[in-house]
Amino acid sequence: MILDSFFDFKAYVMLPFFILIIALIIRMRPGEAFLSALKMGVGFAGIFIAFDFFVANIQPAVEAFASVRGLAFPVLDVGWPPLAAITWGSTLAPISIPLIILLNVIMLALNWTRTIYIDIWNYWHFALIGALILNVTANFWLGLLAVGLIAVYTIKCGDWSAPYVAKEEGIHGLTISPVSVAGLIPFSASMDALYDRIPGLRKIEYNPQKAGASIGILAEPMIIGLIIGALLGLAAGYDLKNLLELAIHIAAVMFILPKTAGLIAEGIKPVTETLRERIQARFPNKEELYVAVDTGILMENKSVIISGLLLMPIALGLAFVIPGNRTLPLGDLPNLLSIISLTVLASRGNVFRAVLTGIPLVATFMLIASRLAPLYTRLSAEVGLDFASGQEITAFTDGGNHVRYWLFHLFQGNIVALILIPVVAGMIYIAWRRAERIRKELSQAS
Repeated sequence: MILDSFFDFKAYVMLPFFILIIALIIRMRPGEAFLSALKMGVGFAGIFIAFDFFVANIQPAVEAFASVRGLAFPVLDVGWPPLAAITWGSTLAPISIPLIILLNVIMLALNWTRTIYIDIWNYWHFALIGALILNVTANFWLGLLAVGLIAVYTIKCGDWSAPYVAKEEGIHGLTISPVSVAGLIPFSASMDALYDRIPGLRKIEYNPQKAGASIGILAEPMIIGLIIGALLGLAAGYDLKNLLELAIHIAAVMFILPKTAGLIAEGIKPVTETLRERIQARFPNKEELYVAVDTGILMENKSVIISGLLLMPIALGLAFVIPGNRTLPLGDLPNLLSIISLTVLASRGNVFRAVLTGIPLVATFMLIASRLAPLYTRLSAEVGLDFASGQEITAFTDGGNHVRYWLFHLFQGNIVALILIPVVAGMIYIAWRRAERIRKELSQAS
């Protein structure tokens, strides 16, 4: 199948290819266009290599931790790959890509969005909700409607996320693409607004990205990685040799990630700047546009790295005490670095606030992932994925995505999901208001 072959390519091959095509279309010099695309590809490949190394070290430690403590969880967290397989095995998949592109073009033409959503590799996040709804309702058009709705929502979240990227990272013209990250911005912005109104709490700040010397070595992700690695090794019952190796390995990943992320930003900036200039020269009245890319550009932010790292042991601890949880975060645990990244920016780099916001997110990830495990397991088997007999599977973060879970029940007429509509609308309003305020501040400062 052509679609399967297309998505067999890694993200760090596919995305630079599209960036190169766009760069040539907007008449960048071929050499400059190629170099920008190559930097992006190498940067993303570096992040994948670092993550693979991270997973190879942290998964055995988590498994040993559970074994030493005599803990057993009936649902296995295998990460996102089975969910992507479910998506591309659906009859909705072939039409989802042109549908999302068409929706984005229409929204741009009508000035309903500023976001150019070129991250095709992450389209599976949209198509998955359609596959799930098609399975439980047997209604093709309802599934397709869900795909369109979550795509429009995510594209708009790109509009509300870009001001944070510009303010906290100093990168203009870019926003964040995955619904698993950008889709959290209404909740994250609402929580930050709430903290601003709580006496005492609103004054607490731990911002490694900006504080620097004021908090000493705790501003360095390597130090936090070293500490977390040592504590995890201790909890897993490792001997001194393995404990120290784990601590150094995690510290090394925390050092490497920002370096590779910097290369991604270096590659994408010339393309987005040229794209914005070309479009605004042709359409003088067109507002500032944003190109949606994956979270790799945020991995150089110290606050992002430290927040994600701190949430990992918190997630493991919560797994043991949350009623109704049936899974131990494992395959998707390192993904917290990416998932929490935009929330950190919405928290203005304040790790304390980001982690505080992340705790309910992590807890509900587990509950949702546990609840949907039977469906994921059945659909995985239908597309030919083999697991041990009777073994249920899920994905901690992508399988526990809140937006997708809400739409899943909303399209089935669930009364609680219907009641939550005004709550979701209220959080969206807060996200829009705060984004507009930051956008005006940036405009006045420039």
